[in-house]
Amino acid sequence: MSKTVVTVEMDDKLRTLKEFFDHVQFHHLLVVEAGKLFGVVSDRDLLKALSPKLGTISESEKDAATLNKRVHQIMTRNPISLHPEASVLDAVNMFNTHRISCIPIVDIDRQPVGLLSWRDILKALATRHHGA
Repeated sequence: MSKTVVTVEMDDKLRTLKEFFDHVQFHHLLVVEAGKLFGVVSDRDLLKALSPKLGTISESEKDAATLNKRVHQIMTRNPISLHPEASVLDAVNMFNTHRISCIPIVDIDRQPVGLLSWRDILKALATRHHGA
């Protein structure tokens, strides 16, 4: 699990998301309001929401305006989450049951404390296998 939790707020503009995703190596941000988890937004969500003409010679005002949309317009609301005490098997079952690529880890007050991806599980299994 990544304990570095990066969050955005529901009214942040997609321009902010784009600038962020252009400079980092991860693919999901947690959307919070008053510190509580309300959604998840991925780099794929952002790509679907932005005009493919952005940054090209054929970019119009309408294309540029897609950067002014708000996070709440494209986020996944009420994401499936786990508590820190959940087992790896709980997480694997969630990944197998739902079409998700990350699971926010939240405390009892729904405040994000981490983010788990299927890659995190594979890394843990590989480490365990090589250490055995």
